Amino acid sequence: QVQLAEAGGGLVQAGGSVTLSCVDSGHSFRGYAMGWFRQAPGKEREFVSGISWTGTSTNYADSVKGRFTIYVKNALYLQMNSLRPEDTAVYYCAAGAVISVDQKDYKYWGQGTQVTVSS
Repeated sequence: QVQLAEAGGGLVQAGGSVTLSCVDSGHSFRGYAMGWFRQAPGKEREFVSGISWTGTSTNYADSVKGRFTIYVKNALYLQMNSLRPEDTAVYYCAAGAVISVDQKDYKYWGQGTQVTVSS
């Protein structure tokens, strides 16, 4: 059973940086593609970034491309730089069979961690 848990959220000023982490207490992500999604207040959950289980393939939403970096190193990480107030959301990590922008393709989800960017 894959059990995901995010950490690293908090309050940060615009232009600042935060790194989120996601650990799997059940396995070591082996064989799963991993993704980060976010949900802002009053909005639907949206894809942020995805990575293959080997770490060799990545994908980013246009809104975060060049500012966020996803990587795997014993855990899943999302390094977020040049943060903007519109990045404020609950961030979720997820595991699935393939990298996908569709949340329906991810079987396992963490509980989420709040990131708030102040202007």
